[in-house]
Amino acid sequence: DLSLLRFISAELTRGYFLEHNEAKYTERRERVYTCMRIPKELEKLMFFGIFLCLDAFLYVFTLLPLRVFLAMFRFITLPCYGLRDRRLLQPAQVCDILKGVILVICYFMMHYVDYSMMYHLIRGQSVIKLYIIYNMLEVADRLFSSFGQDILDALYWTATEPKERKRAHIGVIPHFFMAVLYVFLHAILIMVQATTLNVAFNSHNKSLLTIMMSNNFVEIKGSVFKKFEKNNLFQMSNSDIKERFTNYVLLLIVCLRNMEQFSWNPDHLWVLFPDVCMVVASEIAVDIVKHAFITKFNDITADVYSEYRASLAFDLVSSRQKNAYTDYSDSVSRRMGFIPLPLAVLLIRVVTSSIKVQGVLAYVCVVLFYCGLISLKVLNSIVLLGKSCQYVKEAKMEEKLFNPVLAATPGKSAGKQQSMFKSTQGISTDENGSTSVTNQPVHQKENTPSLLVTSNSDQFLTTPDGEEKDISQDSSELKHRSSKKDLLEIDRFTICGNRID
Repeated sequence: DLSLLRFISAELTRGYFLEHNEAKYTERRERVYTCMRIPKELEKLMFFGIFLCLDAFLYVFTLLPLRVFLAMFRFITLPCYGLRDRRLLQPAQVCDILKGVILVICYFMMHYVDYSMMYHLIRGQSVIKLYIIYNMLEVADRLFSSFGQDILDALYWTATEPKERKRAHIGVIPHFFMAVLYVFLHAILIMVQATTLNVAFNSHNKSLLTIMMSNNFVEIKGSVFKKFEKNNLFQMSNSDIKERFTNYVLLLIVCLRNMEQFSWNPDHLWVLFPDVCMVVASEIAVDIVKHAFITKFNDITADVYSEYRASLAFDLVSSRQKNAYTDYSDSVSRRMGFIPLPLAVLLIRVVTSSIKVQGVLAYVCVVLFYCGLISLKVLNSIVLLGKSCQYVKEAKMEEKLFNPVLAATPGKSAGKQQSMFKSTQGISTDENGSTSVTNQPVHQKENTPSLLVTSNSDQFLTTPDGEEKDISQDSSELKHRSSKKDLLEIDRFTICGNRID
């Protein structure tokens, strides 16, 4: 009885029940909700990370000069007190002096770079050529950031390494010249980026600015369709935080240079304001779209960004411990690839060339401005420290700070390991059992190994990473177990941008 009429009637009245595949449709709905939550969770992470970068950046202008002054004062007055310690200066003081000297030398070297000539040289190029140059500068900036902190860390360790150790380096002076050369070249590269952006702002048809903004959308094509794990997404998020903060500083430099050319006329600032908002809005939109589809294609929930925020907060809290092994600004550099020294050199160079200080009143204003920067730095640090403690507590990571316990391995008792290591992350307690986050680091014995601790019950930011063979001392059988990589272990001394397999 088949007929065309019955077929059409069946097609018009055919029914189906979505509840027969309830799990699949529920999963689809959760994906939609995840994409809707991404902007809020991502911007919360970005907001926290940008203020972390701001804290490290303000440190160069505010507390670093004071710390250098105190270190130099200790070095000068050392004969009055006698040599009570084997070290003339503490390692942190040596690092502060090296940072200050590098900053001063690179600042004077930047005076030989003519900003006006560079601006007119770039302005005379074609739009397509400038677009290619800008892409090359972005790649070079990432390469410099990836290798720059290694150069600075090598200098700090070479200058503060205990003298009893066997000489395994080329010397402090060569490392120092390498660090100066790196900071100088990176500052020039950022200056060229700022100049190119300035040319785009001042072009009449705004075509270059549009092309440069469209370059952000190329990131979506290059990253969305790749496979990402939690660790890789964490590094991409850190890189986006660093990139956004650097763009804000570049926009500040562009506004300063333009305001100087128009004799600080406030009306011109409103002319630049729409272009600034357009650049910032495009950056935010690209980040949201990129992260939304990366999480969708890789089945990553939006809660992972709160875990990333807690991991960054853990770095801040651990850097305030009594036996912290690194300065917080260096920790931010390793996590995000944000190195504040080259950017600080360029900003000081631009500000000193754009603003002329003449007269007693001008110097009073400079002193008041410096006091305001110190107040902003202290306030920002206090708020960040409070928020970081809150995030660490919410992530239930206090045991890693206050109650570190080594995971027992097959054939070894946990008691023996606890007797070997009494503290992790450089934490020590006083007689009352309280921990200190403000005291000076205590010199540890050289024969005490430094290990990062993981707990069997710790599931924070972990991803499966294949199978490892575990050999027990009591049994010769090979046991296969799935090892888990913790971001706190993997990325603590990894520059942002390095690949994690």
